[in-house]
Amino acid sequence: MKTIGVFDSGVGGLSVLRALLAEMPDAHYVYLADGAHAPYGERSAQQVAERAQRITARLREDHGVDALVVACNTATALAIESLRQQHPDWPIVGVEPALKPAAAISRTGHIGVLATRGTVESERFARLRARVESESGRTLHFNCQACDGLADAIERGDEPATRFLCARYLDAVHATANTQDPMDTLVLGCTHYPFAADILQSLAGPSVHLIETGAPVARRTRAVLGLPGATSPETGTPQITLLSTGDPAPLAHAAARWLGTQVGAGHMNV
Repeated sequence: MKTIGVFDSGVGGLSVLRALLAEMPDAHYVYLADGAHAPYGERSAQQVAERAQRITARLREDHGVDALVVACNTATALAIESLRQQHPDWPIVGVEPALKPAAAISRTGHIGVLATRGTVESERFARLRARVESESGRTLHFNCQACDGLADAIERGDEPATRFLCARYLDAVHATANTQDPMDTLVLGCTHYPFAADILQSLAGPSVHLIETGAPVARRTRAVLGLPGATSPETGTPQITLLSTGDPAPLAHAAARWLGTQVGAGHMNV
């Protein structure tokens, strides 16, 4: 049984863990929520990089994980290159906003992107956007919106605040559009945002296709580990270890709600 480490600033990475469980049900997962330092999206690049480095070292040393999934768009954007330099012998998989899949399915070429400020303002995101625009062979309009506070509202389970912020940032996407073509695709560029997908879909309307990154990340992780995929819903029995640098109770509650699993969560000092 392979052991896969997964970390995020909080509970948002559970959306990636959900996809990993579907793709590789017979693995052991060690999920760490850096709750004591969440959210990452509005922290400095240096702070995020330092947290990612410390967490990565602890997961590798204490839990012997065979691969690491950085289940946070902000941490991927600001830290994954340094993590790979420090651990060149070890597979590290990151997440990034699904701009390429969005470009492939969008009919109008008008694509909204909701992400944290740390992601939207990162050099890695700018390179990704430029590459996708260059390779698409057509005109694309990526309308990117930094969503301050949204990940935190989802993290706290504050539905009124989540709904208010979703409406606010979708309105901002429409208000700043630089094309008359209707937006038909919306990229959820933070792993927290899939847990607000129902709200976002109701606000955006049925003609807008929402895209998240969990499934592609899970397939990539399976590929780098050389593991077969699930052959049926009954395949394998996963083992899940939940850890938090903050209060572990919200993590356990979120896992029960979004993963349908009753797993106790422990505290870890990092």
